[in-house]
Amino acid sequence: MDVAKRIGELSAEVKRLNDLYYGKGDSPLPDADYDALKDELAALVAEHPELEPADSPLGRVNAPAELTGPTVRHARPMLSLAKATGEEQIAAFCARFGGQVFRVSEKLDGLSLSIVYVDGRLDYVATRGTGAVGELVTEKVKHVIPGLPAGIAEPGRVEVRGEAVMLRSVWAAYNEAHPDKTLTNPRSGAAGTLVLKDPEAAAEAKRLLRFFAFGADRNGAALDIPEGFEPVAQYVCASTDEVLDAIREIGDRRDGLDYDIDGAVVRLHEPAAFDAAGFNSAEPRGAIAFKYPPEEKLTKLLSVEWPVGKIGRVPPRAKVAPVFVGGVTVENITLHNPRLIRERDLRIGDTVAVVRRGDVIPFAGRSLPEERDGSELEIVPPAHCPSCGGELEVRGTGEERWCVNLQCPAQATRRLMHWASRQAADMEGVGDTWIEKLAEDGVLRRRSDFYDLTAERLLGYERMGEVSARNMVDSIAASKGMGLRRALIGLAIPMASEGTAKRLCLAGYERIEDVAAATADDLVAIRDIGPKAAESIVAFFARPEVREEIAALRERGVNLDVLDEDRPVDAAAAGDSPLKGKAVVITGAFTDPRSGAKISRPDVTRLVEQAAATTASSVSASTDYLLAGDNVGAAKTTKAEKLGVTVVDQDQLWRWLAEAGVI
Repeated sequence: MDVAKRIGELSAEVKRLNDLYYGKGDSPLPDADYDALKDELAALVAEHPELEPADSPLGRVNAPAELTGPTVRHARPMLSLAKATGEEQIAAFCARFGGQVFRVSEKLDGLSLSIVYVDGRLDYVATRGTGAVGELVTEKVKHVIPGLPAGIAEPGRVEVRGEAVMLRSVWAAYNEAHPDKTLTNPRSGAAGTLVLKDPEAAAEAKRLLRFFAFGADRNGAALDIPEGFEPVAQYVCASTDEVLDAIREIGDRRDGLDYDIDGAVVRLHEPAAFDAAGFNSAEPRGAIAFKYPPEEKLTKLLSVEWPVGKIGRVPPRAKVAPVFVGGVTVENITLHNPRLIRERDLRIGDTVAVVRRGDVIPFAGRSLPEERDGSELEIVPPAHCPSCGGELEVRGTGEERWCVNLQCPAQATRRLMHWASRQAADMEGVGDTWIEKLAEDGVLRRRSDFYDLTAERLLGYERMGEVSARNMVDSIAASKGMGLRRALIGLAIPMASEGTAKRLCLAGYERIEDVAAATADDLVAIRDIGPKAAESIVAFFARPEVREEIAALRERGVNLDVLDEDRPVDAAAAGDSPLKGKAVVITGAFTDPRSGAKISRPDVTRLVEQAAATTASSVSASTDYLLAGDNVGAAKTTKAEKLGVTVVDQDQLWRWLAEAGVI
């Protein structure tokens, strides 16, 4: 190997990736792949220090090539952390500071920010930038980080440092609502949000972030994190064993979190000891980051399919040799998009590392080119739709393929499956396999065709018994009472989420025909519906086939009017309910006292809103009650206790809802 050439290549690649992520919010490689490149570069430079380029990315804070906006110099440098991948490295770190107390906290996978207040008023917000100089993002943050305190009850100059992250749930909801411009992962979603030129549009699109504080100081002296900020979960440890236990505990529960963490930070707890330890050019000596290995296993990539989605997206889906990872056996994975396939050089027949974190769909984090034997095949994105044969459009930075033929059979089948799904018509007795079969035979072409099915017709199919046929027909008949909100969800309107359907009902729309007659200006006037979503809704209902379908559904007795449970709340009807006019946050798992069955969080939310309460996703100083079901994590209850928010268990909640006449 030409070592000098390899060092040059690695240096250039690491700098390119730094510029993409920190400058443009784009993360083409998983963290583990990036770390592997940087580790290889560090190992080569350690053996051949004379070959290290003058502009090497080693020994300096990860940063973009240049800061493009207004900047500010940090009062204290915002440095990177040294990395440990084994417990022995953590033990060695602790041994260097014998007798000291340590603090272990979650290492969030987002974007570091410095938030500065002067005499209680917000002065500015800055990114880490180069470490010494950060880019000012004050106005952007006001739009995309809801609930960030505009003021604090602390005199002097106070700086709060922490991490802005995109929640996994926010990331998934955004991608569902914006399939033409999906975010690769929550990490790049967070970084990309703060480089957007139009933060108001980001906020309208629900591309929102959450800030967790990990430290604060007043004029350089350590300070408790001010009220109004959500602190990073942390442990104070008096020994190496306690530090390692804390790291393991954080690792054990990271899959259950709604945000990504890629490690744990170990640092000296006492500020004086931390400062006395000093720092080198890029890293404080009194702290180290333990990086968890991603939950991944190696397997063979067997084939790639390109299924057509309900609104025309044609994403790559791969079959792999079955492998047990993240607590489940995985046989199907996502390859994200064609650009990532190319950049990761994935091929059919490759040995790939399958990654699964929490409920995120398993994906191929990387391939192992050294395992190839020459029989591997290039993955070529289709130029034509696998279903209708129409030419595919290439859209977005991910180079995704889209079928624009509204008559495409595969899209029609996916739309039928979506209409029958639980969140829409909830046809429990109708499975996707039968929908696909009936669609292939031309029996199901549009949604209204469901309601023409009879048991006699179904009995003509092989493997369809009388009980199954009757269950299917009864399930379809029961779905006729679905109402406006579920119908809007079932229609799969581009850029209109489940939340959009709910907001249309709460805005006072009574019938689906009323929504169809609304103008874009009418819709934009509704809270949290942006111009693009409004235009998409208007364009959808302007299509003749949509209006024909609405008429056909009406003819078959499907209720497309708003249900009482989805109407705007009449505060007077809630009587003297303790929930009336209160701001609440709902967390945990709930059981319906009427049936003993599990009840979903959205259903609990609707019941609470019928009792004239308003709901939010996170606990803040303005929250009145934290409504806690079973299996509640410590973060929200700890924050509620700190802010003096009353925690209400589900038994009390059900009593209150009964008093309000909601149940």
